[in-house]
Amino acid sequence: MGSGRSLFWPSVFAGGAFLVLLGLGTWQVERLFWKQGLIAQRHAAVTAVPIGLPRSLEAAQPLEYHRVQVTGRFANDRELYLGATAPDGRAGYQVVTPLRLADGSSVLVNRGFIPQDRKAPESRAAGELDGDVTVTGLLRLPPSGKPHWFIPANNAERNYWLYVDVPAMADAAHLDRVLSFYVDADATPNPGGLPVGGQTLIDLPNDHLQYAFTWYALAVGLAVIYILFIRRRAQGEPP
Repeated sequence: MGSGRSLFWPSVFAGGAFLVLLGLGTWQVERLFWKQGLIAQRHAAVTAVPIGLPRSLEAAQPLEYHRVQVTGRFANDRELYLGATAPDGRAGYQVVTPLRLADGSSVLVNRGFIPQDRKAPESRAAGELDGDVTVTGLLRLPPSGKPHWFIPANNAERNYWLYVDVPAMADAAHLDRVLSFYVDADATPNPGGLPVGGQTLIDLPNDHLQYAFTWYALAVGLAVIYILFIRRRAQGEPP
């Protein structure tokens, strides 16, 4: 009886931990299928034929990362600058320029990357397109707030932005009737080579299979340890 009672709490803790580990592994498998679906959906969106720009946030919400095409005129004198780093590690900015549409509204366009020493528009005058232009890119929905708590706040006074905030950017650029989403221009070369478009991060990390394997392996390991523990108890050996 004493031996049976002595196994009660170890069994409770081991059984509970085993179920938790199995649950975590199963949750990661569910996340794996969710992520695979999201990756497939995004791939279909970025490879689809470009569509016209929606006119409301409600219409835009199911179209994030879908290719769009829009014609208008860049308000080059109202550029906004997102802090950014190039793939090769160079610090710089992504140039966000309002594109004025025929109906008088505007949409913000992330035209792409420029190095720090090319921030002045006159240093890349060839890329300051004038007249009607047609932009092809990906429709993007801005975050509802700071993407992460550790990201510093945007600095509108310095025109230095760390994440897209459409209302604040529109206010800083003295714009009204700005659409509530924005467009990431594709990699079509600009005159003079700047800005460099096609900066959207498309790939999504998908490590859920590895995580699931880890949790299931821990569950199996725990089961083996518990079985050995029971056998030693049954043989009268000290644990």
